[in-house]
Amino acid sequence: MMLKLVHLLGVLVCSGQAALQVSISLNKVELSVGESKFFICTAIGEPVRLDWFNPQGERILPSKRMALHTEASRSRLIIYNAIIEDAGIYRCQATDAGGHTEEASVVLEIYQRLTFQDIQSPQEFRHGETAEVVCDVISSPVPVVVWYYQDKEITEEHHSRFQVLANNNLQIHQVTKADEGVYRCEASVEARGEIDFVDIAVVVNVPPVLSVLQQSFNATADYQESVTFTCLTSGSPDPLVTWHRKGQQLEPSEQYILNRLEGGRSMLTVRNIRQGDGGTYSCRATNKAGSQERELFLKVFVQPHITLLKNVTAVEGSAAMISCVAEGEPLPDISWRRASDGQTFVDGDKSQDGRFEVRGRHGKSVLTISGVRLGDLGRFDCEALSRIGGHQKSMFLDIEYIPKFLTNHTIYYSWEGNPVNISCDVMSNPPATMLWRRERFTISAEGTANTRVHSAEGKSVLEVTPMSDRDFGRYNCTARNNIGVRYQEFILAQADVPSNPYSVRLSAVSQRLATVTFMKPDSHGGVPISYYLVQYKEVGLQDWRDVRSHSIQTTVVLTGLEPNTTYEVRVAAVNGKGQGEFSHTETFQTLPIREPSPPAVHGQRGMGKAYRLGLVKQDDGGMPIVEYIVKYKTDKEEQWMTKLVPGANDFAMLQPLQWNTRYEVEITARNVKGLSEPTFYQFFMPQKPDITAESLFSGLGLGAVVGLGLGALLLLLVLVDVSCFFLRHCGLLMCITRTLCSKKTATSGKGKEIEEGKAAYLYTYNSRPTALSTTEATAEGRKWKRVAQAGYD
Repeated sequence: MMLKLVHLLGVLVCSGQAALQVSISLNKVELSVGESKFFICTAIGEPVRLDWFNPQGERILPSKRMALHTEASRSRLIIYNAIIEDAGIYRCQATDAGGHTEEASVVLEIYQRLTFQDIQSPQEFRHGETAEVVCDVISSPVPVVVWYYQDKEITEEHHSRFQVLANNNLQIHQVTKADEGVYRCEASVEARGEIDFVDIAVVVNVPPVLSVLQQSFNATADYQESVTFTCLTSGSPDPLVTWHRKGQQLEPSEQYILNRLEGGRSMLTVRNIRQGDGGTYSCRATNKAGSQERELFLKVFVQPHITLLKNVTAVEGSAAMISCVAEGEPLPDISWRRASDGQTFVDGDKSQDGRFEVRGRHGKSVLTISGVRLGDLGRFDCEALSRIGGHQKSMFLDIEYIPKFLTNHTIYYSWEGNPVNISCDVMSNPPATMLWRRERFTISAEGTANTRVHSAEGKSVLEVTPMSDRDFGRYNCTARNNIGVRYQEFILAQADVPSNPYSVRLSAVSQRLATVTFMKPDSHGGVPISYYLVQYKEVGLQDWRDVRSHSIQTTVVLTGLEPNTTYEVRVAAVNGKGQGEFSHTETFQTLPIREPSPPAVHGQRGMGKAYRLGLVKQDDGGMPIVEYIVKYKTDKEEQWMTKLVPGANDFAMLQPLQWNTRYEVEITARNVKGLSEPTFYQFFMPQKPDITAESLFSGLGLGAVVGLGLGALLLLLVLVDVSCFFLRHCGLLMCITRTLCSKKTATSGKGKEIEEGKAAYLYTYNSRPTALSTTEATAEGRKWKRVAQAGYD
């Protein structure tokens, strides 16, 4: 090269002008993709311009990847980060002032080194699908790619499911979790001895598998109950479990408690279950490989609750429809009960008269009453019942009806100057307004000179004081409400005295008494009868004696009659208008005086050896009983004992009698006429009773018995105290003795004597034998008396 340059320089010198010559520092260059290279172009002569041309023959202009640095006879082309497209022949052209050009060229060969492009690790695949592990490697020439797994080359002979594709990717058919691991992609270019590899982690994702332990649950609303749903999940990666209801994902709250335990167990707890919590819940498990969802069902039982039941008002004769709406789970059965008689109606029922019918559907029941009657008024009970429980409510059926007059008493009687109340009684709903009319004229509430109106709910009273015949006649009562109007006519007629009673009869006639009975008169004169007047007198006398009946009784007893006397009797009825005519006169005769009837007797044992006979007077024969003659004897004796008892007495006391003895009694009543037939009676006296506390105190009062008991108790206490004094030197008596003795001085002679005497007594008492003779006992008693006196002195 240097020889050529010397030769050229010699030629130029000889010619007198230097000829253009161009040379490039390199003729052929190999460059790896991505590398950078520069080329120097040198021109000999007097070039005025140096240009570079790319393989496409285009003049190269400076850019980011291609830079030009040109001096007078030297130019440098820099290629940064070469790419395959940069390969080719590059020319350097020199131009002199005369426009003559010379050029030189260089061949640029670009090859691709082993390059792994965008290799991702790990690469994830879904279980069961055909996986293609991507290993994108480039080089020029094309590299040879080999795959390794677990340090062993993957060949189709040993791995039937594995295949290396034309693009150098590894295909795995029906990839499983067992295929998971690290795979090595190794590429080599034998021409250059170049080799490289990349490790790729293969992850196999398994879609979630979801199962539930229990799919259906039951609960009762409003009882603070809770239900827990459980889902078991598996998959790779571990799936995310969410709970859904009505298309919305459930979030943790006071009502919803979400828990995730080991082993893929997920739980949803629904707390304080209400009716609206029933329905379908979804458990959804999701991971990269997919998702799976299972439904769980919550059946919420709700106690029946009646939500609609209203009072109903119906018009008599029309139809009434009563609706009862209830809710609950399960839907309750609805029944009706009429409170007035307890009759019940259920769905589909129809009463015998066809007026009551029940139809129900979907928690609603309608009771239809056709041709409503006043008797239907009242309470009706609606009951909703299911196996969870029941609920009952009541309504009231009110019936509106046209006014109804309550009485058929339309004829009233009075007389001039006597006020009378004509009552118009009405039952109606709603309440009626009432008016009085007389001959087409309305009687005002204020009334007139002889009429007044008194009104109350359901009642209007017209007070009329007849002053002349014109005030008698017809009066009209009009009752009106929004259902209709009714009229009732009343007649005010002139009253008369009653007609005469009839069928006068005498019964139970005795010496002093007689009972008069009779039939009521056929007409009371329009005014109620006040009483009956019974008149009687002895035959032959002029003056009648009057007896009034008690109220309107048709039986009157005549008293104070004379025996064996003939009387006349007649009866008249008296009302407000006056006294009516007398009945026909009847005669009767009282009985003559006779002996009394035998008395009735009943007995009762008295105190001790006495017996009480009760005497009941019978017919006295017209004269008072003077006395009772009581005769009695034992059943073994012949002689009678007689006791006279005044006639006014009602008992006789027989005493003294013998124990364990049967007695016979004969009782006779006597009046001034004579004796009655005797009445016979027997009784038995029991055995003599034992003398017991009961018999001793039976005659004493309660105060005497209590006094005796207290006296006996006091005596017993005194005896016990004396015994304690002698035997144990204690007790109340000993305390008194010591108290008195302590008041004496120790040097008192009398005190010494007392002590000595007491000591002597105690010594004597204790040293004596328990059995003493009479003399000894007397002596001891005297000695004790002296000691006691000394003590009290």
